[in-house]
Amino acid sequence: RNEELRRVSKMKIILIGIQGAGKSTQGNILSEKLGIPYLSTGHIFREMAKEKTPIGRYIKEVMNSGALIPDEKTLEIVSTYLHRQEYSKGYIMDGFPRTTVQAEAFENGIDKVVYLNVPDKEALWRLSFRDEGREDDTLIGIRKRIELFHEVTEPVIEYYRQKGQLVEINGENSIEQITEEILRSIK
Repeated sequence: RNEELRRVSKMKIILIGIQGAGKSTQGNILSEKLGIPYLSTGHIFREMAKEKTPIGRYIKEVMNSGALIPDEKTLEIVSTYLHRQEYSKGYIMDGFPRTTVQAEAFENGIDKVVYLNVPDKEALWRLSFRDEGREDDTLIGIRKRIELFHEVTEPVIEYYRQKGQLVEINGENSIEQITEEILRSIK
């Protein structure tokens, strides 16, 4: 049992799903249970967007327009970030890779990709009751990101399915059920 936990606590896990699928909820729970850090590209970008640097201002502009940060920029930022000591024993990542270009170019050795599958309507409903007050959380911004998910990120799900690394989870189950299912599927 301990050996199994040690093996799992060195894992590199990607969480994929539409905005509002519960990625950050699961990311935080899994981080605690597995003892590996949870990291979201959204968080990295929002932190960097606060910085009064050229890259910070650039990220803020792109995010506020509802567009995605270009592949090569995202890859560069994420790869640099993951070289930090605290991620050397594994991590749970959310919001990356968003495109097949990113997935193919990412050199960090992913163990499992967990896809939290939630219908658009459910995601929109959840998001309309969320009160984080993010600058890019307007209905138009959310709809645009959901469209982008289908257009750009769904092929990433296929890419990992082909590689045999994908675990698909029904994101409409209870938080506890989802956590249990994820833990079962990564062991």
